[in-house]
Amino acid sequence: MRKLMTTAAALTLAVGLAACGGGDSGSASDGGGGKGTIGVAMPTKSSERWIADGNNIKKQLEDAGYSVDLQYAEDDIPTQVSQVENMVTKGDKMLVIAAIDGTALGDVLASAQSSDIPVIAYDRLIRDTDAVDYYTTFDNEKVGVLQATSLVDGLKARGKAPYNVELFAGSPDDNNATFFWNGAMSVLQPLIDSGDIVVPSGQTKFEQAAILRWDPATAQKRMEDILTSTYASKKVQGVLSPYDGLSLGIIAALKGNGYTDDDLPVVTGQDAEVQSVKSILGGEQYSTIFKDTRELAKVTVEMIKAIAEGKDPEVNDTKTYDNGKKVVPAYLLDPVVVGKDDVTKVLVDSGYYTQADLK
Repeated sequence: MRKLMTTAAALTLAVGLAACGGGDSGSASDGGGGKGTIGVAMPTKSSERWIADGNNIKKQLEDAGYSVDLQYAEDDIPTQVSQVENMVTKGDKMLVIAAIDGTALGDVLASAQSSDIPVIAYDRLIRDTDAVDYYTTFDNEKVGVLQATSLVDGLKARGKAPYNVELFAGSPDDNNATFFWNGAMSVLQPLIDSGDIVVPSGQTKFEQAAILRWDPATAQKRMEDILTSTYASKKVQGVLSPYDGLSLGIIAALKGNGYTDDDLPVVTGQDAEVQSVKSILGGEQYSTIFKDTRELAKVTVEMIKAIAEGKDPEVNDTKTYDNGKKVVPAYLLDPVVVGKDDVTKVLVDSGYYTQADLK
């Protein structure tokens, strides 16, 4: 009887504790953070950039007194939808989402909206829903402009026009990819029209150049196919690549087809990932675009603080990002082009990397 009473008391206590913490969204997800839990949905750990994003925003939110439910979906759309559904069900106070597919979250975000859970789209615009409140990102069209300008500068430094160039674009389900492409083509299209840049493959449309899920292996295969079909008797002199992972795949294809450090084309990139920065220092990749994820996390956390205090977060763009249902108020940060001579000043002196990281 004593055992039964002890067990019953323990069960009663457990149920009581669960009731205190399980039903109320303000405390159920606190996990030690007195201000509640913020759900953070990131696309994948296969890119070091997204790992840095997740780590930065988690640390800054925890420093601000929040708990963080950080989830990675490994580029699987149903997984990300399920993760966000769970965040809504648990009553996370706000959601920060870097979407895999910007059009796939409408239903689950409608549920968040009905539960009064604010949503911030993080670096990738969430489309076709009015349930996204704010957007934090970089000036994505400027990213493309900087990539193309760097490509042209690199080509001019190596000789006179015309130049043989091939074009790569990002994932068609990522809204940013279109902005990168449009920015780049605002620089390159006039040169294509004048004949200073030639695209021997003829693949000059976004749909032809796009690489689904930003997959390096897909980019490598496409570059190999272009080399086989088009470059038997000529050389590629430049490649517009919108992301460092694609750049590494493109360079691997070029090297596999006989290119050496002496005749590798000018290859651009984005995100200043360690391997690409090393490649730049080694004279392979020509440039990358640095987007300081520490600053993006900071802007996002400041938005969360403002929303929690009932204030309007600071934004600096209320016209550009129409998601098909609404123009999403956004805060845009400036990207920075990084070539070999810029690595120390931009990446090391700022503390983003150490010299040891880049050995």
